[in-house]
Amino acid sequence: MIDQVVGFLESSKYVLLFLGSYFEGSVAMMTGGLLLRLGHVTLLPMYLALFLGDVLSDIMWYFIGYFGARRFLLKYGKYMNINAPILEKVEGKFHEHHLRILVISKLTMGFGFATAILATAGVLRVSFLRYLIINIVCGLVWVSFLIGVGYYFGNVLAGIGRDVQIAGTIGMVVVFFVIIRLVSMRLAKMEWE
Repeated sequence: MIDQVVGFLESSKYVLLFLGSYFEGSVAMMTGGLLLRLGHVTLLPMYLALFLGDVLSDIMWYFIGYFGARRFLLKYGKYMNINAPILEKVEGKFHEHHLRILVISKLTMGFGFATAILATAGVLRVSFLRYLIINIVCGLVWVSFLIGVGYYFGNVLAGIGRDVQIAGTIGMVVVFFVIIRLVSMRLAKMEWE
C-alpha cells in the first residue's frame, strides 16, 4: 500500500504542485523549493506548475468579483454599510491606486488580504488585461522568491536546537502581529474621501 501511495505521489507530483499552488499558494511554492533541493522535482516543470496554479487562481478570484460580488454587494451591501455611493468612492480610489494595491497584495499574500483584493479588482472592473499583466509580473517574482525560501531554508529546522526553534517561533509570531498592527494602523489613517 505504501509503495502505491509513493508511486502515485511520484507520478503526479507536478499536478499536485499545480493544485497546491492553485488552492494554497505560498505553502505549495515553498514545498516545491524544498522538493527541488531534495532532488525530487525538476526546476522548469515545477516552476511552470506553481506559476500556472498561481496565475489561474488570480484569474478565478478576478472573475468571482467581476461576475458575482458586485451584484451581491449592491443587493446585500446595506447589511454591511455598503451602498452604491460608497462603492463608487472605493472604486475611484481603487482605480487611482490599483497598480500599487495589486502589487502590494500580490507580494504580501501571506497576510491573507490578497484574495479579497483580487476579487475587489473584479468587482471594481479593473481592466482584465492590466490585471493579468500585473499578476503575471508579480507572480514571476513571488513564485521565484518562495521557491528560493523553500530551497534555501526548507530544512534549516533540522539543524537547530529545540529551544532556539521555540524562541524563533515566538519571535516570528510577535513580528507578524506587530506588522499586522502597523498595516492596520496605516490602513485606518488612509483617507477614503
